This record gives sequence, C-alpha cells and structure tokens, in this order.
Amino acid sequence: MRSRHLLPFLLLPVLLAAQTDTELLDASNIQNAFARRAAKAPALDPKRIINESSSFLKEREPEMTAEEYALYEKVVNMLGTNPTFALRLLEGMISGGEEASPAFEFILGNVYYAAGENEKTEASYKKAVERYPTFLRAWNNLGVLYYSTDRFADAVQAFSKSVSLGDRDPTTYGLLGYSLEKENNLVAAEVAYMQALSGDPGNADWQEGLLRLCVQGRQLARAEAIARTLIKTRPGESRFWLILANVLLTDNRRIEALTVLELAAGVGAASPDELILLGDLYAEQNLHAEALAIYTKLVPLAPATGEDKLIRLARSLAAAGRPAEALAALQALPATLTPAGRVTRLLVQAQIARAAQRWAKARRDLETVLADEPMNGAALLALGAVHVGEGDDIRAAFVFEAASRVPEATYRASLELANLELRNRNYPRSVEHLRKALSLEHTDEVADYLARVRALIPDETPATP
Repeated sequence: MRSRHLLPFLLLPVLLAAQTDTELLDASNIQNAFARRAAKAPALDPKRIINESSSFLKEREPEMTAEEYALYEKVVNMLGTNPTFALRLLEGMISGGEEASPAFEFILGNVYYAAGENEKTEASYKKAVERYPTFLRAWNNLGVLYYSTDRFADAVQAFSKSVSLGDRDPTTYGLLGYSLEKENNLVAAEVAYMQALSGDPGNADWQEGLLRLCVQGRQLARAEAIARTLIKTRPGESRFWLILANVLLTDNRRIEALTVLELAAGVGAASPDELILLGDLYAEQNLHAEALAIYTKLVPLAPATGEDKLIRLARSLAAAGRPAEALAALQALPATLTPAGRVTRLLVQAQIARAAQRWAKARRDLETVLADEPMNGAALLALGAVHVGEGDDIRAAFVFEAASRVPEATYRASLELANLELRNRNYPRSVEHLRKALSLEHTDEVADYLARVRALIPDETPATP
C-alpha cells in the first residue's frame, strides 16, 4: 500500500516567494539613458560658418563680374544684419535673365541660408559647384547645409569633396566625422575625428565623438581616458560623468562607477539620469539608506521616476523582511502619487502588515485597492494570503478563486488553491489546481509536487504529469 503521510505544506509558499520581483538595477533603462545622453550633436553654429564664408579667397575661387562685385561690396555688410533686404538686391541682379557667375551663386546661397530658404540655398550652391567643380567653400557650405538639415549621407559626400580639394580645417573634419558616425561608417568616422583633433586637440565636440565610437567598439581603456579628460575640462557637463560610469560598469567596475557618480552629485553635476544610476547601484550593493537618500533627491527633479524607484525599493525591503526600512521608503514618497503609485503603496503597506501579522491593517489596505480595482490580481492574492493567516480558509478559497480569473494571477492562485485543498485533505481538487498551474507554466518543482499529491489518492496510478 502506498504511503498516505501528509506532505509538508511549506513547498508551494516557498515556490511562490521565489517568484517575487525585487530587481532594482534596471540595465535597459540605464543603457537607454546612456544612449540618449551620449548622442549629442557638435555645439556648432552652422549660420556662423556660412556667414564667415562670404569673403572671397583671391586666386583660389571663381571671380564675380565687375557688376556683381560692385553689388557685392554694397550688400556684404548687410548679410549679417539685414539678409532680407540684401536678398532683394541680389535677386534683382539676376532677374534680367543673364546667368550669374558661380561666385555670385555662392553668395546668393549664403543669403538664402541666412533667410532660412534651404531649398534655394541648395540650388544656388549646386549651381556654383556644377559650373566650378573645385569651388572648395561652396562644397563646404553645401556640407554644412546638409549637416544642419540631418541629411548626413549628402553631408558626407560634400565634406569629403571639400577635404579632397585641400580643406584641412578641423571643423570640416569634425563635421565629416559626425556625419560618417550618423551613417554608421564608424572606421571612417574615427579617422575623421582624429584628423579634427590633430588640428584642434582641445575641442570637446570631437573628443566626445571619438568617445562615442570607443564606447560602441568597446575600446574601454580609450573611452575611459577620453571621458576623464572631458570631465576635467568640463566638470559641469553631467553626461560625461554618466558616460564614464557606464564605461566602468561595462568593465564590471561597479564600485568605481558608484564613486564617480557620487562625485558628480557632490559637485552638483548629477542630472536625474546620474541619480537614477547612483541610487540603483547603492540598492544593488544593499546600501539601502544611501539608495533611499538618492531616490529622495530624485523626487523633485523627476517625480514619476522618483516615485517608481522609492516604491521598488520599498517592495524589495519588504520582501527581504526589513519592514522599518520599507516604511521609511514609503514615507519618502511625494504627497501626490500617480494612480498606479497609490495602488502599489497600499500593496506594499499590506505586505509589511502581513509580515507583522497585523491582519486587520493588511485587510484594510487591500480592500481599499479592491474597492477601486475589483480584479487587481496582486491585491486578490495578498488578501487571500491574509485570510489564510487568519485561519479563514473558506474566505481565502473564495478570494483565490476570484484571483484565478485574472490572467496574470491565475498561475499563483492555482498554486494557493492547491495548497488549501491539500491542507484540507481534498487531494483530487489539489491535483486539479496543480494541473492547471502546470498548463500555464511548467516547472520541475510543481510537477514533482503534483506526483506526490497524486500518490495520496486511492487507486490513482502514478504517471508522468
């Protein structure tokens, strides 16, 4: 005869507890924040570049006719102050039908750019280079136009032509590098950034561009060196601290990353992204008081994120059996919460009350949630557990049955119901609930548990579940 000894009742609750989500360091959010902050365009003024190109280089560029030059001398000083009037004068020059010189088309393109007429700007620059293919500054300005309008493939062609004609200006190389980077031509982009830095070694834009490429290529030593250089020259730029911290994290140097972010916060250079990462790293190291302090600083800067981080910390601490610290995290929440935040706070409060066996308090919080959200699966599961704790199996079974009709709670509700039926020696019903749970998510532990419960049923032939 098979053994009919009662099985221990601790197995399923242990399985349930093991599924609690207490992960605090959200790697995907960190990387997303890093990508957003790292992809900064060079801090250049395209209009300045265009305007400064309005004087001519003798014997290296096409010349205007005498009439064009006479008009040019009149309008050149107007380009920066009154481009609209200068444009009317220049357009009047070509309204007679006579084809303008390439040099005049170039100047006209500059004025069109100043007036914000990009299509006419492109047409004028193209006419200039079509009729004078070695017109270096026309190619360069065409590249600037494409760069400033996010047409990076066209910008690459224009800047490359400018370089091939002898342009060695660091800005041209830098803009070429950035355009190549945007086109995912990373090797050529690195070469262009290096050329830009050879002529302007202190330029933070080109250093940052090279830093991005090093990070993408996992050249961690180079990336770290560039990031530290940028922090020395621009300590108030929060993104450089974040990039350095991410480089250190990628190299599994978590304590050093934490130290970098703490320094950023100390000098007032930490934005919400840095504070989020710093708080998460503290939480990961089980430095909960420090994490709480950082998340509290985050609340006025990014209320929704601060709320989420404090609630996640409270849940983690409650699950770890640290109710006092969990309550401290809840008390740091802002007075006004999102609807989801209010619900989660009540759930965590109930979790803390359950751990202290303050059943009435836990019930009140959970019933408050269910008054607004009758089919909240987490609240139903928790309320069922409260009834179990109070020894009221009938009410517990009723609540778990309700939870089993909520898709995201069906699996755990089935396990809880199986536990109840097992405790009441209703083995066939326990088997039904275990089978339902296994149909939703197969685990070896639950399958073994099912086999052991089936062994308690008279004339039940053991079989593979």
